[in-house]
Amino acid sequence: MGFIAFLVLGLIAGAIAKLILPGEQGGGWIATLILGVIGALVGGWLGSLLFNAPLENFFSIQTWLVAIGGSIVVLLIYGLIVGRKER
Repeated sequence: MGFIAFLVLGLIAGAIAKLILPGEQGGGWIATLILGVIGALVGGWLGSLLFNAPLENFFSIQTWLVAIGGSIVVLLIYGLIVGRKER
């Protein structure tokens, strides 16, 4: 999968993760989309490492699930870090 396709995947995965997670996460939509790209990278790395999941196909359900899962994890960690600073 090319770099542009991976960026698009991360942006969409970040938006889906934002819709799945309830509550307020700081940073707004732009930060969420950037964290979605980071989450897609983390999810892809962990998915290939732990589950030997092939992530070459953009339209594969495995690729999307791993990217969305990684985005959710990164958003949760970001919410914990930012939530502590604001209190």
